[in-house]
Amino acid sequence: MLARVDGPLKVTGRAGYGLDRTLPGMVYGYVVVSTIAHGEIESMDVTAAKSAPGVVGVYSPFDPLALRTASSPMFGETWVPLQDKEVTYYGQPIGFVVAESFEQARDAAMLVRVSYRPLPALTSLAEGLATAEDAPESRGVPSSLAVLAPDVESIEDALAASPVVVEATYSTATQNHAAMEPHSAVAVWEDGVMTVYSGNQASHLHAMELASALELEPSAVHSVNPFVGGAFGGKGRTASPAFLAAAAARALGRPVKAALTREQVFTATAGRAATVQKIALGAERDGTLIALRHDSWCSTDAQRSFVEPTSHGTSREWYATRNLAISQKMVPLNIPPTTFMRAPGEAPGSFALESAIDELAVALEMDPIELRQRNSSTAPPGKDLQWSSKHLDECFRVGAAQFGWTHRRPGGRTEGDWLVGMGAATAMFPALRFPATVGITLRDDDTAEVATSGADPGTGLLTVLSLVGAESLDIAAERIVPLLGDSRLPPGGLSGGSTATASVGTAIMIAAAQAIDELLALASAPGAPFDGQDALYADGRVLAGGRSMTFGELLRALDLPSLHVTGSSAPGEELTKHSFSSFGAQFCEVRVHKWTREARVSRMLGVFDGGRIINGQAARSQILGGMIWGVSAALHEGLEIEANGRLANGDFAGYLLPVNADIPEVGVHFVEYPDTLHNAVGARGLGEIGTVGVAAAVANAIANATGIRVRHIPIMIEDLLPEE
Repeated sequence: MLARVDGPLKVTGRAGYGLDRTLPGMVYGYVVVSTIAHGEIESMDVTAAKSAPGVVGVYSPFDPLALRTASSPMFGETWVPLQDKEVTYYGQPIGFVVAESFEQARDAAMLVRVSYRPLPALTSLAEGLATAEDAPESRGVPSSLAVLAPDVESIEDALAASPVVVEATYSTATQNHAAMEPHSAVAVWEDGVMTVYSGNQASHLHAMELASALELEPSAVHSVNPFVGGAFGGKGRTASPAFLAAAAARALGRPVKAALTREQVFTATAGRAATVQKIALGAERDGTLIALRHDSWCSTDAQRSFVEPTSHGTSREWYATRNLAISQKMVPLNIPPTTFMRAPGEAPGSFALESAIDELAVALEMDPIELRQRNSSTAPPGKDLQWSSKHLDECFRVGAAQFGWTHRRPGGRTEGDWLVGMGAATAMFPALRFPATVGITLRDDDTAEVATSGADPGTGLLTVLSLVGAESLDIAAERIVPLLGDSRLPPGGLSGGSTATASVGTAIMIAAAQAIDELLALASAPGAPFDGQDALYADGRVLAGGRSMTFGELLRALDLPSLHVTGSSAPGEELTKHSFSSFGAQFCEVRVHKWTREARVSRMLGVFDGGRIINGQAARSQILGGMIWGVSAALHEGLEIEANGRLANGDFAGYLLPVNADIPEVGVHFVEYPDTLHNAVGARGLGEIGTVGVAAAVANAIANATGIRVRHIPIMIEDLLPEE
């Protein structure tokens, strides 16, 4: 098994990230950010900054760079800094200082004096709920949707007729992606071509947005994305340093390097929205769901750039119920932008839904896993399209046996000074595919290049190119040369939405079949080594008439250095025949100290049905990382936004993340059922499902241990203090 193509480079420090590039004549840019949450910039005094040592340029809305709002087919419009004088959140990029060194640029930026005309700012989700707006359509579903049994007039009637009802409000905190690599770029303007080295999730989309903002032809922008130090949705769109560095490089005629500071990453990029979710569940006394109502509110920025689809991402599909009503509203605030973050919608939505399911199990005095299995959906409610493949019940059975679920007791157990409880939760994430094109080049040295413009933000896609390419071409993986992260390669979709393996893998199989067909045609052409024969291909060799040649030998015999083809794949008619999702069962054991009320996760297990597993080591790593995210959301992460819009903990000193001591034994198990109805590779997405449901499993375990139900995350010590 090929473990990881990029592993040796990364562990030895030889992997070059975007900011690692240093070029002759390069200058350095530093972003200036706002210090109010809402208002208009009246003036910016840059006199002192311009005269500071080493400064070569100072840019602001009063002296802007040549930029305009960017757009791309996937994301639509993307905000670009310095376009106007409006400030809509604290920490918004409003200026750019360029100097001969980073230190000179940073020090000069501190000399910029900004005068504002402040305007009233709304920064609290709780205070903004009264002004909530209907969210736009999400995943083809309107902001409000009801699926009711024929004889039921409203969801309220269905709940009223239910023998057992639980109803509660849950909330989740604002979060930041906290990627190790800050958003950054190195830009070079040379011979009418803009080259930008920057970590992103799709180099061809990055190039499109830059071309749009710079008003250049797409062919005049080259995005190079060698390695990515974490992305998780936060590097899907082009960030301010790339726009500003590119425009400044063109204006100055010198390479420009720019990076956000860690504090600036918390405001000058986008994060996960905070949510409030109200759930009501009605059931028969045997646990059969009669009604499910899930109303959601999420924060969004003043531009309404993103909606966190919590109800639509969970209750819309997870459980069979005769009556369903969901709604999604957004609350525009003067806060940094919100965007996709690992399992957008499903991660915070599962905390609410899976906590509510556990509360229903308590009310029914039923085992929480039995309740979930009893209401497992065969298709999303109201849709005739059944799941292409679903083995969630097996995930729960396998997980319960491995985790020792039979030892769980309704009131938990006590071990010395620790109260110990177990919790479980369902995990689901949609199995999607994006259009992707892959180029395959058979070379005369018997190696094959498999290339696409996509990105590998630590997910292992580079290795997937090698493994699927080798399988499709019937050669050893060591003979594959995988290429990623360059906009001049065939457009390879987006490394996001847990789509990359299914999307790119399918395109590889199509391209490989075409390469083999063209190779055989060449082999049997007049004058070729297998002239007129019905040649076959196997084990990287062309065979006919009792003789064989490797494809490299054949190309050399034909005096051809290489054979190049491209193959493309996109979702097709399968979308009209089935519903697609990956599934999982999360298990968690938590210990809460009797006296200090400290909560510690002591054991975790996730069992997943993600179709075929291409690389077991990388798949386990992805799931393990996602599960750690879930613990982090449950017990650590939460941005605190002050009334003036400032982030009270917008750095790694105050924004809590788990460390090794916080993460116990984590088990990951796969039930493998290749899903060839979804794609020819049989693989479904795994990058995001690992985090789904974990926060709820932690909260459920805490409730089992202590009897205290906490309906918000992160859960703090003060939430677990016993009542006087």
